[in-house]
Order: sequence, then structure tokens, then C-alpha cells
Amino acid sequence: MTAATHSTLFPQVPETADAVLDGLDPEQREVALALSGPVCVLAGAGTGKTRAITHRIAYGVRAGILQPASVLAVTFTNRAAGEMRGRLRQLGAGGVQARTFHSAALRQLQFFWPKAVGGDMPRLLERKIQLVADAAARCRIRLDRNELRDVTSEIEWAKVTQTVPADYPAAVAKSVRDAPRDPAEISQIYALYEQLKRDRSVIDFEDVLLLTVGILQDRHDIAEQIRRQYQHFVVDEYQDVSPLQQRLLDLWLGDRDNLCVVGDASQTIYSFTGATPDHLLNFRNRHANATVVKLVRDYRSTPQVVHLANGLLSQARGRAAEHRLELISQRDPGPEPVYTEYADEPAEAEGTARRIRDLIAAGVPAGEIAVLYRINAQSEVYEQALADTGVPYQLRGAERFFERQEVREAGIALRGAARAGGNDSLLDDVEDLPAQVRAVLSTKGWTTKPPSGSGAVRDRWESLAALVRLAEDFARAKSGATLSDLVAELDERAAAQHAPTVQGVTLASLHAAKGLEWDAVFLVGLTEGMMPITYAKTDEQVEEERRLLYVGVTRARVHLSLSWALSRAPGGRASRRPSRFLKGLRPGSGSLGSVGVTGSGGIERGIAGGRRKPRGPVLCRVCGATLTEAGAMKLMRCEDCPSDMDEGLYERLRHWRSEQARELAQPAYCVFTDKTLMAIAERVPTTDGELSSIAGVGIRKLDRFGADVLAICAGGEGGAGGDEV
Repeated sequence: MTAATHSTLFPQVPETADAVLDGLDPEQREVALALSGPVCVLAGAGTGKTRAITHRIAYGVRAGILQPASVLAVTFTNRAAGEMRGRLRQLGAGGVQARTFHSAALRQLQFFWPKAVGGDMPRLLERKIQLVADAAARCRIRLDRNELRDVTSEIEWAKVTQTVPADYPAAVAKSVRDAPRDPAEISQIYALYEQLKRDRSVIDFEDVLLLTVGILQDRHDIAEQIRRQYQHFVVDEYQDVSPLQQRLLDLWLGDRDNLCVVGDASQTIYSFTGATPDHLLNFRNRHANATVVKLVRDYRSTPQVVHLANGLLSQARGRAAEHRLELISQRDPGPEPVYTEYADEPAEAEGTARRIRDLIAAGVPAGEIAVLYRINAQSEVYEQALADTGVPYQLRGAERFFERQEVREAGIALRGAARAGGNDSLLDDVEDLPAQVRAVLSTKGWTTKPPSGSGAVRDRWESLAALVRLAEDFARAKSGATLSDLVAELDERAAAQHAPTVQGVTLASLHAAKGLEWDAVFLVGLTEGMMPITYAKTDEQVEEERRLLYVGVTRARVHLSLSWALSRAPGGRASRRPSRFLKGLRPGSGSLGSVGVTGSGGIERGIAGGRRKPRGPVLCRVCGATLTEAGAMKLMRCEDCPSDMDEGLYERLRHWRSEQARELAQPAYCVFTDKTLMAIAERVPTTDGELSSIAGVGIRKLDRFGADVLAICAGGEGGAGGDEV
């Protein structure tokens, strides 16, 4: 037997049933031994729930109590089902079925369709959006691509909550759901969509569950045949079960109660898809004789991370909060969570990138680091900052910012307007650059006010709004910039952000991070309006936002950083407030009381090691007047105040910049802008620290051009510059 056989890739199969139980903690062992009747496992984040339920199934099979073919384990993703099957094989229980709800139902539907209905089963519709578009067109309702996605999601929600088209408006009102269109219009589209499916003999994924439920309700003989095959059921992530999935599970069970469910109400973050923790919370009411086991030993996170997670939930309200689990870390102590307040969003991104670079230098693999944010539109500034720092990254659950459809379309529109110049009627009577961008992007869906609710339309608006903000920042930083200049800047940014998708830092939304974990997690953008998100209106919606942050916190094993910015752009008004969820957790925000392990982390201001300073009034170094323009703030003087610039140095810097731009085949301002060169020539820095304190000299440019610039300032000619980083 080779050494590889004993590695973690090829673990030895336990020799006996009792050996399957080795290594389980007392609560996990209790789960594994509870093999009959209803069992409810309340499992906190990082407590080894998958380990507990797979060892439970394997022990039952190896002990001869359960027949492999009689067990059906269901979960919500193919990844989770695959992981469960892999673990069961390693434990010697390879014959057990582990599937998603849809996969299990589809298999049954395909097998029983000829007997229950006759003929061939309708074709499964892989993507329903085109059929929704056809239904909307027949209703004479115009929907753009993002509205189509949102209406499609509404139809999916209606079906998993078992809401028929006629009842949709009332169901939306009852659930306080923010519909993307007039509910009456969606009801009309939904009804015609169902008609078109019947006419074209196709079914969608929700129909797979609905039709399986229908057959099991109408054909008792088929229901009994399935119940004879499957005697024992295990449901993972039970807090995410929809009413339709619960109905199917009830029909699979019949009047039996050999059911084991596993979940955590504090990790319910998908209510917008129809998921509800009610089935988990009501389990003991439905099954009075249920065995209930709580898993609270956290093997993932340090005591410091666990303390913060417990503190976050201690402030929660509502029914799910009443059943929260207080975790107990089983790991050695680690560093305290770090709370960092930044002056603006670019400073937050740059500070995060510096911390990540330092962690990598200290030995933390890039693949074990994640930056998590509330919405995908937040990724752009972090993509840019990591690229500038030379740190590889990969996006999860979203396209790169400049690869998004709406961003590509916006780029084409802006490029066309730049080429047309004064001949574009859209830009008539529009003078400054930001106004021009707003005018162009208004044809692509940007409006002064964001659309209500969440969904694809909101995501599209956020991406376009990010471009508008970028144009505003660019115009402040580059006086007299044109639309063509902005297009060139966008092209430069897009090129810089094509970092290789190899082992890199993960950028992901909090929703996309569910089920994953990393050694180091950076939770960014934690301000009111983003966390909780501005469209979370009701108490329950706000509590789901708290649970979403809890999921983010519990992704971290060792290092945890929480940050926020007081303003959007450099020099902006510091009007933002840290998330209410951090009150009582971050130092100086009030007392939380004692929860779990002592220690609440440290707080720091986002200035150490960077060029950004807290944004108080910036005064002219010549006359003392308050500066407001970005160019003047870069020079630290009024534009019309006398300059003490070294003209010879300025010309040498300009000549060097031209050579660099020619070698890089980039516009000269991509090396340094004129204002930055003027600031350098006025202040004549002699050290890296003095050079990096000048606005426009970021980390990447300091690393790449710093030696040349300092040499020129010292009287030399400068070199050819470093290689691309």
C-alpha cells in the first residue's frame, strides 16, 4: 500500500462500524447514534454538520441498521451533494443516494411519467427567460433584459411558494415583497407563460417539483412504491427549504417519521427565493418525539472570530433569533478582529489591498483570503486596488466589472459619443464630463434615483452608477478631461484588471460566500445603506441582513477585518455611518455585555502605511485658503497662487514620462498626470514616504516608477522603469 493511500486525498476506510464513530465529539456522536425516528440537528457555523450526518449514515449502513439503497440524502447544491457522496464513499457507504431536491424529483418524474401520464415526458426547459419574454410580448408589455430576469425570478418565487398566477398580487402584498413591476402585469405574464409551456410541451425546473408532487398526491400506488424504496431521509440546510420542497418531502415520508434534518436558522439568507426557516423552527411542534441535538463546538474559527459572531447575533430580534446558537470555539486563540475606518472608498480598497499583500508576505496563501461585499457592483474598486498592488484575484458568483454586459454596453455608448463629439445631439447643452456621462448612460438605464427593490434591474443600475461616480472622480482629478480621456481611462482600467484566474484572492458577494471558508476574510463597505442594504425596509428584512453579515463573519478561520468608508470619493463629505450591526461590537460604540470569549478586537484609522489622511479641510500652503478642487488639493495650493516649482525638474520628468508612455504604448497620463508631475516638481521628494504622500502616486506606481522619479529629483536621468507588475 503506497503512502498516498494514507494521505488526506485517499483516507483509509474505517475497518468497522464502531471505527466510523472515532473522532466525533459527544454531540456529533449523539447524532450518529440517533438512527430512528425524527431527528433535528441544530448546527452552528463551523460545527461539523456535514461530518456528523455523513458519519450517521455511514454508521447506520456499516452496522447493518440502514440499507444503502433505502437512504435518500437531499441538499441544495450539486457541490454539496457531491461532497456528501464523496465523504460517504470514504466511510464505506458508497451506495447511498445523495442528491439535490430537483435531481431526486427529476429522476422519479422520468421513471414514473409513462406509468402516471403516458407518452414521453415534456422537454425540460433549461432557461425560461426566452419564454417569459415571449409571454410579455404577447401581453404587450415591454421588458428589457434585466427586467426579464427579475420577472423570471418572481415567477420562480411564485411557483416555489405554490402561488398561482391569479393569486400573485395578493401574495406579494401579504409577504411585503417589493415586486419589480406592477404585480398585475407580472400576474398576466405569469399566466401566459404557463399557457405557452403547455402549448409547446415543455416544463421548467419548478415544474419538476410540482409535477412530482402532483403524481405522488394523485397516484397512491406510485407514492407507496417510492416509500418502499426510501425508508430513511436526511435533509441538509433545512433552513433553506421552500414550501414546495417541504410538500414533496412530506409526500416522500408519508406517515413515517424516519427523518433527520440539519440546519441553522441564523444562516437563513435566501428568503427572496422562497426559503423559510419556519419548517426548521416548527420541527419539534410537528414531531413531538423528535431527538434534538445542538452542535455548538466551532472547529473553524478562532475564539476571537467566534466571540464577534456571537455578539452579532446577541443583538438579533425575531423568531430565528430566539433559536440562535452560541458557538464555542475549539481552536487556539488568534488575532483580534480589526475594525478600520477609512476616509473614502478608494482609501478603503487600497488599505484592504495593502493588508492582503502583507498577509501574503507573512505566509497566508492568496487562495485562503477573501474580500466579501454586499453587492457585486462594489467589486470594481477592489479589482483595481488588488491589480495595482500586484495581487492575483478571482471573482466568484459574478463577472468581472468590465466584463458585465451593462458595462460593455455603456463603454460602447460612451465611445460612440466621444467619436461623435459635438455632433451628438444627446450632448447638446451638456457641458462638463460627468453630465455628458450621465446623459449617455441615461439611454442605458441609469436614472438619478435607484430602482426599488433588489434584482437584476437594481444590479444593472448599480453598475452604471459606479461608472457615473468614476466619471465624477476622474473629472475632479483631471481638470479639462474630455469624454475621450474617460474612455481611455476605462480601457486602461479594464486592461489592468485582467488578473490571471489562478490561485488568487477571492472577491465575492456575501450571498456567494455561503458554504465557503478562508483563513482571512475582509468584510468591506459596512455602512448604513449597504449593510443593511437601503431597500431592507421591514424588521424581518433588516434581520436577514444581520444574518447575512453573520454568515460573512463565520467564513473566517483566523484573520477577520471589518471596514467602512465615511465618504464615497476623496475629499467628499464624511456623511456615512458605520453599520448599525457593529454597534456594541466595535470599540467606542457602546457596551454589548458579556458574550462568549472575552475580547472585542481593536479599531484603527485607515491611514497607516498609506498616502491618504483623514479628510479635514485642505489648506493652501501659500495663502492658507481652503482648497476644494482636486487639482489644487493635489498641488496643496490654489491654482493662481505662485508656484515654487523647479521648472527644469518638471521638464525632465515630462521627458521621462514620454519615454515611459512610448515603451508601454499607453497615454502619458497613465504614467503620471501633469498635476502629479507638477506636485513632484514643487515638493522634490527624497524618500519613498515623501513621494507616496503625493496624490496620484499609488502603491503600484511607487513600486514601478519610484526609483526613477527619486533619481530624477536627485539630479539623475532615471532608468527605463520596471517590468509590468
